[in-house]
Amino acid sequence: MEPAFGRASKRSVTIAGHETSISLEPMFWRELERAAEQAGRPLNALIAEVDALRLETRPAPNLTSALRQWLFSRALGS
Repeated sequence: MEPAFGRASKRSVTIAGHETSISLEPMFWRELERAAEQAGRPLNALIAEVDALRLETRPAPNLTSALRQWLFSRALGS
C-alpha cells in the first residue's frame, strides 16, 4: 500500500494540564489514533506518555519529533 502523503495539519492537545499544538502529517495522526485505540486510551493520554518519555532524554527532542520517532520505533517492533 502506498503511503498517503499530505501536508502537516495542526491540532491542539492537552497534556500535563496545558494545551499545546502539534503539527503532523495525516499518516502520523492516523497511526497515533490507531495506537491510542489499540492501547484503549484517549489520544491525549498516549501523547502525554510519549511526552514523558521524551523528557527523560537528553537533549530532549521536540514533541513532534518524539512522536514521529516513537511511531517509527513502534512500527519496527522495538
